[in-house]
Amino acid sequence: MGRPWGPSMRVAEQAGCVVSASRAGQPDAGSWSCSGVILSRSPGLVLCHGGIFTPFLRTGSAALTQTGTAFLPGDSCSDDLRLHVQWGPTAAIPAGRGEQELPGLCTPQCASLDLEPDAPSRPRARPLQPPRSAQLLLLLSCPAFRSHFARLFGAEAAEQWHFVSSAPDVAVSEEEEEDQLRALGWFALLRVQPGAAEERRGPPLTVARLGTVAKGAPLLACGSPFGAFCPDIFLNTLSRGVLSNAAGPLLLTDARCLPGTEGGGVFAARPAGALVALVAAPLCWKAREWVGLTLLCAAAPLLQVARSALARLHPGSASLSALQPPEVGVPRDLPVQDFGPPWAAAAVLVECGTVWGSGVAVAPRLVVTCRHVAPREAARVLVHAATPKDVAIWGRVVFATLETSPYDIAVLSLEEDLKGVPTPVPAEHFHEGEPVSVVGFGVFGQACGPSVTSGILSAVVHVDDTPVMLQTTCAVHGGSSGGPLFSTRSGDLLGIVASNTRDNNTGATYPHLNFSIPITVLQPALTQYSQTGDLCGLRELDHATEPVRVVWRLQRPPPEAPRSKL
Repeated sequence: MGRPWGPSMRVAEQAGCVVSASRAGQPDAGSWSCSGVILSRSPGLVLCHGGIFTPFLRTGSAALTQTGTAFLPGDSCSDDLRLHVQWGPTAAIPAGRGEQELPGLCTPQCASLDLEPDAPSRPRARPLQPPRSAQLLLLLSCPAFRSHFARLFGAEAAEQWHFVSSAPDVAVSEEEEEDQLRALGWFALLRVQPGAAEERRGPPLTVARLGTVAKGAPLLACGSPFGAFCPDIFLNTLSRGVLSNAAGPLLLTDARCLPGTEGGGVFAARPAGALVALVAAPLCWKAREWVGLTLLCAAAPLLQVARSALARLHPGSASLSALQPPEVGVPRDLPVQDFGPPWAAAAVLVECGTVWGSGVAVAPRLVVTCRHVAPREAARVLVHAATPKDVAIWGRVVFATLETSPYDIAVLSLEEDLKGVPTPVPAEHFHEGEPVSVVGFGVFGQACGPSVTSGILSAVVHVDDTPVMLQTTCAVHGGSSGGPLFSTRSGDLLGIVASNTRDNNTGATYPHLNFSIPITVLQPALTQYSQTGDLCGLRELDHATEPVRVVWRLQRPPPEAPRSKL
């Protein structure tokens, strides 16, 4: 993870826990579990996901969707609810004590795993604290989160989106799916029963004020995949990503999370180790395709609801409210569409008739996008810049490659300058393994401004020692076509996003495997057009060599024709 993440990792691992719910005296009724965040250890306060409580609600999950309801008292759940919280060690292992001396796997599920004793990749057992009993204080939600969720994912869009913790083709009852959807924005505040002795508490927990963390900023997600199943191995699993987009307290990250991490904490590098949000839905699909983004709820407004609810439900609970972690950071006095990295503001949204996609401003009046976004030369286009907010400028397509060209490129000339939009510096070299970012209007279109996703430059494909294709691991979705690929370190423009990957046999798309056209392929022709208005250099893109065409068809080179023996 590197030194900058050291403080955040320590805070995340000290604050992470697993919460399980079951029915008293009914071992066959099953159990439910999720991840959580320890707000305080003495006395113990834990914030976790509310989805595990829907089977226990006296009036059913419909109580979660009542208009104006921001919280429910703990007695909204049946009396047979039993809660337990488990976390890892809070004190360092004494010096000289090796891993071989750690206790063995301590849960029945883990003990049943087939692990070879001498296997080099054997998971190391973690000395977990014994589960503690807990009491449900209240269920709570953030009204602003639910409002933005309804705007972005409700109405007609609801038919496309799928949020249950399983793939779309996995059988899930309508009742179960409805319960999960109703509980998606709900969380729970628990009071943990004290143990015989309190451990060293570790780094203090703080909460980032809403708006402190900018779009594109790095995040660290900490949760326990599969919940209470085998916490010896899965407890507090870490995943890195960035803040991909935001609509008030509704946040998206490209950090990769799994079922069971609902309620897990998401932390910032700056302010160091501050709790930014909790995982609301680790997996989501759009039109039955995996999006590769995790839905979050900002922590600060959730805790504000908790303080208000505690004051109303438990008048003598001022001490509990005081135990909640303090807010840190100065909110950015900028609109939600703020990007964070200045180079990301070069991304624009392009509309050509009923078709829309992304683009990048390479000069004050020049935008590059994909041919399949703006396919007809001389066609009118409308370009939307997110900075300044809601700027829209008309232009026309001055060049679009032929459908037979391997390069999917269109160039737009605008009627006015894109004022306030920075012109990115084109890269001259590419380095496999370097961190990169894609900026585009996939997933939401213009509703939240462009999204930022992170990854690495996983491959640079050459033909005759010339880069002709860039491959990255950033999450790319429909609507991202034509958007810019940047070097995260330098901010240089590396290329233009052309496509992600689709399996022709199954129809599935893979957002984390995508391809971009290197800017070095386009830059000489763009410079020539900018200076002289001459399109000859751009026209040469239609005459690419056969090896380049083979690369972009994603096919192996044809075998050498057999020679005649006559």
